[in-house]
Amino acid sequence: MLLATIFMSLIDVSIVNVAIPSIQNSLGATQSDIQWVLSGYALTFGVVLVAAGRAGDLMGRGGLFLVGVALFTLSSIAAGLAPDPDWLNTARFVQGVGSGLLNPQGLGMIQQYFRGTERGRAFGYFGTVVGFSVAVGPVLGGLLIQLGGVDIGWRLTFLVNVPIGIAILILGFKWFPRPLMHNPTPGPSGSATAGLRSLDPVGSLLLGLAVLAVLFPFVESRSAPLTWLLLPLGLALTWLWVRWERRYARLGHRPMVDLSVFSIRSFSNGALIMALYFLGMTSIWVVVTLYLQAGMGMTALQASLFGIPSALLSAYAADWAGRRVMRYGRRIVIGGLLMALLGLASSVAVIYLAQHYGISVWWLMLSLSFIGLAQGSVISPNQALTLMDVPLEYAGSSGAIMQTGQRIGTSVGIAMITAVLFATLPVSSWPTATMTGFGGIGLVVLLSLAMAVKDQRDRQSAPKSNTA
Repeated sequence: MLLATIFMSLIDVSIVNVAIPSIQNSLGATQSDIQWVLSGYALTFGVVLVAAGRAGDLMGRGGLFLVGVALFTLSSIAAGLAPDPDWLNTARFVQGVGSGLLNPQGLGMIQQYFRGTERGRAFGYFGTVVGFSVAVGPVLGGLLIQLGGVDIGWRLTFLVNVPIGIAILILGFKWFPRPLMHNPTPGPSGSATAGLRSLDPVGSLLLGLAVLAVLFPFVESRSAPLTWLLLPLGLALTWLWVRWERRYARLGHRPMVDLSVFSIRSFSNGALIMALYFLGMTSIWVVVTLYLQAGMGMTALQASLFGIPSALLSAYAADWAGRRVMRYGRRIVIGGLLMALLGLASSVAVIYLAQHYGISVWWLMLSLSFIGLAQGSVISPNQALTLMDVPLEYAGSSGAIMQTGQRIGTSVGIAMITAVLFATLPVSSWPTATMTGFGGIGLVVLLSLAMAVKDQRDRQSAPKSNTA
């Protein structure tokens, strides 16, 4: 049930991409409207993640999970029935809030209810969902648009969430343990009131504003270049947030994020590995889609088919890695990152050979399969290893910190790699620009690989009781 919900929320990020032309034609949306359809969800999702994770740690994860599902379901109905672009964008903002509420609760509950090998397997299933949702979203979107036509098809990409959300709400009220929903975690004094003070509204506001200031320029810079001035503000707000959290802890309160969690090397290394991975790898499917549709003249449905083998192999690899992560540790992540580099290099080779020697571009389905294997071998094992030594009372907020890094990495990476691609295009061709974009992704993956090797060495040099 948890995984079905997380799948529903993550697929909403990718499924809408293929619906953009239909939305534009059906609602008469401007380019700015379309930009916000894409970015509004990502912004509110990223802004509320950490505060929602901490609230779940304190007040019970099940209750907030169901609130998030309800918000997401209702806003999906609103988006599917939207009469104009403003209505649609408002619904997307609320969808992002709902997704931001439910996602850290899912991670926190995995951390809470599973131990050892079983936890690795649970995170394996989680990684399967993440990897599969990225690749299958465009395929499902293309099918729904083909079935429903220009005016109805894009609405189905939102309304498909509704029966899933209703089923999850019914099962959640039936299956979730009542203490999970009603008993808040006691604070230092042992009272629920003391625990609720750890929601830390000032810290939540400062971090939310910092994430907003960092993300906003990357999703809106094309239409408003002056938004880059928000980046220094975001860094300043992050510094203020760190100062506030330390002060709040010195006063005897429990801050929204226990900054000492960053002193746990497995957590700090793993969070950075994942941020760098998402900085590079999530741009692959954007670049591939642009190349196939704009460069090769394929339809959205044809382009979406290239991700199917990758999605299936990602699901298999995540399950395989989840079962073995406690035995092999960070070596699985290192192997996955090497597989990602192999997938990038072989994809560049296919594009080059297609351009100069006329081989079929459909060979990309094979080379991109290595990307699927990498996805499954990196995300779920890294999740399990990174959160392994985190105290349970901060499981939700710590998992949300990782997800916030992923959201920032995704937004920054897509903006950076597409900027490289479009800067290369005027002086070259689509194949050359695509290969250049893949080269940029490869450099970022190399940085992630370097961090994974560092973490492996840290674990080997640490006392035996602290290693994975």
